[in-house]
Amino acid sequence: MNGDILFLAHRQPFPPNRGDSIRSWNILKALAKLAPVHLVSFGDGDPDTQQALEQVCASVHLIRDQKSKMSAMAAALLSGRPASVEMFRSTAFQTGVDQVLSARDIATVFAFSGQMGQYVGALPASIRRVMDFTDVDSEKFASYGRTAGGLAGLANSFEARRLRGFEVEVARRADINLFVSKTEEQLFRRVAGVSNLSLGTLENGVDLEQFSPIEVACDTIDGDAPLIVFTGQMDYPPNIDAAAFFAREVLPMVRAGQADARFAIVGRAPTAEVLQLANLPGVIVTGEVADTRPWLSSARVVVAPLRIARGIQNKVLEAMASAKAVVASPEAAEGIDACNGKELLIAGTAAAQADAVVSLLRDSVRRQRMETAARAAMEVRYSWDAKLAPLAEFVFPSKERGTV
Repeated sequence: MNGDILFLAHRQPFPPNRGDSIRSWNILKALAKLAPVHLVSFGDGDPDTQQALEQVCASVHLIRDQKSKMSAMAAALLSGRPASVEMFRSTAFQTGVDQVLSARDIATVFAFSGQMGQYVGALPASIRRVMDFTDVDSEKFASYGRTAGGLAGLANSFEARRLRGFEVEVARRADINLFVSKTEEQLFRRVAGVSNLSLGTLENGVDLEQFSPIEVACDTIDGDAPLIVFTGQMDYPPNIDAAAFFAREVLPMVRAGQADARFAIVGRAPTAEVLQLANLPGVIVTGEVADTRPWLSSARVVVAPLRIARGIQNKVLEAMASAKAVVASPEAAEGIDACNGKELLIAGTAAAQADAVVSLLRDSVRRQRMETAARAAMEVRYSWDAKLAPLAEFVFPSKERGTV
């Protein structure tokens, strides 16, 4: 017997409707095949969510008292800890963790996201600690600091420095630290400046059944004018920046070569800045949709023009699995093997992205070849089962199981 697993998450893994919850949900299901899993997560306590999680987990504890951004910033000023960690600092959450540890035979704690590292420091030495950082969050804030400028830039740079110190401290305590790509793993090793850390890579996959080549047109789109689609959580700063960049700088050049082209920004919680983009010629802002797949099906080209990105982008994998021609920035393509121009086009500048999109809109034969190649690449390498195959060894090493 391996013993049970305690899974800690900063956001409830279900529904899997954004990048972090897609990853955590699939990892959670894979862990449940190895041993009973007990979940402690921040969440809203929705009955449908609770029921879905209970079908996978041996026990579920959803904690509601997450701090607001402003209160987290105030707490960070007093404590000296990173604000992004203070946001998930909770007595109720710690109580939930302690209750599970006292009531269950926990062999491994799997902490999903760096913020959960604050709850694994006082664990007994007999319990294995697995940290899934996924991305190097401190580098994300450093990127914000370099691009924002002014007080916002200073604040983000300050957060990056504090968070980096916290990440290194957490990594030193863990038995294994996981990242979504080899690039992120190597980046962390470099910025941490510590040579004796145990690091590993656990890549993202894609649900090949859910995201498959379907011909279900979006019923809210009229006419046959070519549609370009971008998907994402639209209150997330990197997505906001990407959508605004494409709408303001790339789309006008696309429409200069393809006058009837339209650009749909598909995702929940659009900010005021994103909503205003709908005033631009050819731009559609959908807000939350029940299902992104009809929009992907209706797209002739899917774009991922992210200028700030960490790790492997689920939106790119989902579009490729749906057999769509994708134009991605170098940042959005990081960690994806299928990047040779046959399965995925990479373009950095606004002009290069516009040229790539127009070429695909005009050349249906090339586009169809790319669609076929994109789907094939996902089938060969990016199923969740394939990507999560190393998980058992990370969580229950064979030497601890007494096997060879």
